[in-house]
Amino acid sequence: MKKFSIIGAAGYIAPRHMKAIKELGHELTCAYDINDSVGIIDSISPQSEFFTEFERYEHYAHNLNRSSDTALDYVAICSPNYLHLSHIAASLRLGCDVICEKPLVPTLEDLDELTLLEKETGKRVYNILQLRHHQSILALKEKVRNQSIDDKYEVDLTYVTSRGKWYQESWKGDPRKSYGVAMNIGIHFFDMLHFIFGDLEKSVLHYRDDHKASGYLEYENARVKWFLSIDANDLPDSVRGKQPTYRSITVNGDEIEFSGGFMDLHTVSYDEIIKGKGYGIEDARHCIETVASLNKMTPETPTPDEGHRFFIANLAQKAA
Repeated sequence: MKKFSIIGAAGYIAPRHMKAIKELGHELTCAYDINDSVGIIDSISPQSEFFTEFERYEHYAHNLNRSSDTALDYVAICSPNYLHLSHIAASLRLGCDVICEKPLVPTLEDLDELTLLEKETGKRVYNILQLRHHQSILALKEKVRNQSIDDKYEVDLTYVTSRGKWYQESWKGDPRKSYGVAMNIGIHFFDMLHFIFGDLEKSVLHYRDDHKASGYLEYENARVKWFLSIDANDLPDSVRGKQPTYRSITVNGDEIEFSGGFMDLHTVSYDEIIKGKGYGIEDARHCIETVASLNKMTPETPTPDEGHRFFIANLAQKAA
């Protein structure tokens, strides 16, 4: 049985980590968050220690690690994006392996810093890249690998996940802390595209603001038009008023169904990590480089064959 702690226990994603720890038969020993809305711990591990001050949490964890009987094996990082690097560094220096939510860090320079910290501490950093475990994604990857076509696949990626006014008031609405829409809600999709279609050959940004982003990516085996948004007004008529999220990937006009099967992917990810088969720093490099580059780009007007249909529709609506 492995011993875990969680940094960022009151966040949206932390319950999936807690669920994975419990379902795999391991122990959540302690947790930390500046907020105390962590009642879910009662249904996962009511005996866990909890702290709202990082210094007290770190001191407690350090004392645990003085004995092999109580030492933490893993620290799960579920804190805001801009704190990942410092929380990972502190956890590695405690002598723990780390499981971190995406984005791991925002830049390649920070990624290199993590590599150095791994060498200094002898511990590992793992990134939750859960779409790599989704059965529909694995099936598509296998199809691309085995099916020979005359040209590249034509891919349309659309993700609209409507967020209320609270979003802009939280750290997620501050690009200095979330690193923008493409990083905060898109990073796992960019990882997925690389995972399936190979190395990136071309990237163009068509639009970016605090609520949405759109562009074109060309991989070894695919041409991808993408659109990401947290604006409910971007939901298509077919789902507006019925559901808050629209998630679609088409490959050569065929819809890839992957709306279901998300809730257990963290448990699968944890199981692979504990078995020594998790995704580490270098696995995350490609998607971090992709989004870091997009965040530095100046938007360009899309060509007719590279613009995403949602973005083209938005342009037409504004022109009217």
